This record gives sequence, structure tokens and C-alpha cells, in this order.
Amino acid sequence: MNFTPVIPIGGYAGWRFLTRTQADQSASLVATPRIARDMDYFRQNIGQVTSAADLVGDFRLLRVSLTAFGLQDDLPNKAFIQRILDDGVVDPDALSNRLADKRYRDFAQAFGFGSDLPPLSRSPGFADRILDRFEARSFEQAVGEVNGDMRLVLNATRELPEIAASGSRDSTLWLRIMGNTPLRKVFETAFGLPASIGTQDLDRQLGIFQDRAEAVLGDASITQFTQPEQMDELVRLFLARSQINQLPATTTSASIALTLLQSAG
Repeated sequence: MNFTPVIPIGGYAGWRFLTRTQADQSASLVATPRIARDMDYFRQNIGQVTSAADLVGDFRLLRVSLTAFGLQDDLPNKAFIQRILDDGVVDPDALSNRLADKRYRDFAQAFGFGSDLPPLSRSPGFADRILDRFEARSFEQAVGEVNGDMRLVLNATRELPEIAASGSRDSTLWLRIMGNTPLRKVFETAFGLPASIGTQDLDRQLGIFQDRAEAVLGDASITQFTQPEQMDELVRLFLARSQINQLPATTTSASIALTLLQSAG
């Protein structure tokens, strides 16, 4: 049995339906045979993994682990993934610390290889922590097959509050978002920015994002997204502008307004 999420309408109204039904729909996904088998296999076998080579050498364990961090596309790149894990995160020159995409660092940190301490893969509760992430990411993938915008929003509502609460400098947080393709897409769309701004100097891009956040949301800081109402406003703006962008060029302003009102309702 395959799982197909139910999203009866697009836009913000569709998002509200998805959030109301997410727990039940996610439970249906986890009950599908392939997902259930993968989760059972991971829970039974991850405790036997003591090195990066062990993890990379087990296709099913590696697939679940990479999916949990949104890195499933790297499944064929075993040498690269083993280097990420073997380096760990303690050394500032570790590969994951030098990559702009911080998903790799989160992945390496979660497993705890590359240090003198025992790997975290054998610690109590480890399997459940990874499988919680695997379930969330798998649900996002399934949603993305039905509606790409909803997948971007699910990702943003999961990742952005964590980034906002991390305690780093605001400019550092903005740069982290600008280097994260799915999050950047949400902000560019919500702020009405063209993707071409990515060709400009980083400092100039940072200023543009901050200026637009101030103008559109009334706050230039990333820390605002620890507040659910600000997160919801970003989601609403993104979905509204995305709908407008998908309308034919001949659509009138009146019909655009009607479409957005129908969606909001």
C-alpha cells in the first residue's frame, strides 16, 4: 500500500487543512509496509553500528539515516558520507564544519563519530530520535509529490524556529538561511525577490533580505521566528505570493484578489 497525502486545496487554506490532519496522515504513512519495515530494521540494528564504515556499509541503515537529515540524494556518495562521519565535528577543519550546508554537520554531530568518545549510535534513545526525524522527512517527501509548496512550508516550520533559537548572531543566522536552498526559496517568494539576487555580493544579499524582512514583517531579525505568529505570517505570505506567481500573465488584479480570498477562506 502506498501513501498519498490528502491536500484538497492549495494556498493557506490547504496548509491549515494539512496542519489539522498531519498527525493522522503521518501515522498512515508510518503504517505503510516499506516505511514500517525500514523503521523496524533501523531500530533493531543501529545499536550494532560502532563506526562510520559500519553505517555506510549497511544500505538500509544509511538510507534511513540520510533521509532523517534530508540528505537522501547522497545515498550513492558513500565515500563522501563516510568522510563526513569520520571527520566528526570537533575539529574546526572537519569537512562538515567547512560546508555551507549545515545539514551535513547536524548529521555528523548526531552520530558522534570522529572523536575519542563512544559513538552516539549506541546511546539510549538514539534510534527513536533518528526515526522521529525520518518520519518527519518522509512525510515531507510524500507531501512534496502532491504539492511542492507544502513541502517547503513543512520544512520551514520545522527548521526555521530551531535556527532562530540557536543563539547565533543575527547576520550569521541570515547567512545560514541564505545558504539553505529550501529556506531561501521560502523567503525569496514571501518577500517578492527574484532568484537572480543570488548573483550579488553576499553582503549586498544580506542587506536585501534584512530590508525586506523589516518592510514586510516589521522586524529584520531571524529571532522573530521563535514566535508562532511570525512563523505563520511568513507561511501565509509565501503561499499567497506563490499562488500569484503561478497564475497566467493575463490574470487581472481582481481575479488575483478573488483567488487569494477563496484560498484564505
